[in-house]
Amino acid sequence: MPNNYCLDVSGDFACFTRPEMKVERVSYDVITPSAARAIFEAIFWKPAIQWRITRIEVLNPILWFSVRRNEVGKVFTGPTAKQMKGESGESMGFAIEDERQQRAGLILRDVKYRIHADLIFDQTKDTEASYGKYAAMFERRAEKGQCFNQPYLGCREFSCAFRLVSDVTQEPAAISETRPLGWMLYDMDYKNRESPTPKFFNVALNHGVIEVPAWESEEVRG
Repeated sequence: MPNNYCLDVSGDFACFTRPEMKVERVSYDVITPSAARAIFEAIFWKPAIQWRITRIEVLNPILWFSVRRNEVGKVFTGPTAKQMKGESGESMGFAIEDERQQRAGLILRDVKYRIHADLIFDQTKDTEASYGKYAAMFERRAEKGQCFNQPYLGCREFSCAFRLVSDVTQEPAAISETRPLGWMLYDMDYKNRESPTPKFFNVALNHGVIEVPAWESEEVRG
């Protein structure tokens, strides 16, 4: 049976970008399940395990911050097959000043969440391991603050701190706010690797808590 783990996550800024905003960066009101999953995977991930977010608790009031940022409007391309053979070709580099774009962003500030997730183990992908082995590895890494890469809150420049919560009953309560938040990105469906599709669910904040439905439920649509 899967174990449910809990992380206390906090950061100065966060931006969980709404996909319907094509140009400007506008964040959802709270962290998305996909962004929460990425935090757990940054701490510990193996091909035989999967993280499923079950519950999100908002611990700090939802505060907004408007900012303008410089972004690069061009993707850096890798070497072509011709260049890999040692032949000359079009330059891969470009001047940042020529491709710089200034965009406005509506982001969150002073965020803090308590995120619950199930650790799912698929023995068919590692027949020599056990669920207990992977669970112990995650607990050890989370308790020591270890991670494969720095966890972040939506955008990589918004890094976050994390702490493994062992006893939720001793932690502070979530905010008292209750209201609908509308449709939110749940995660990407990678059944078709060449063209992944987004999945959404209708979010309701109930006394600062979001109950995340199962991936297979009818509440998740896309």
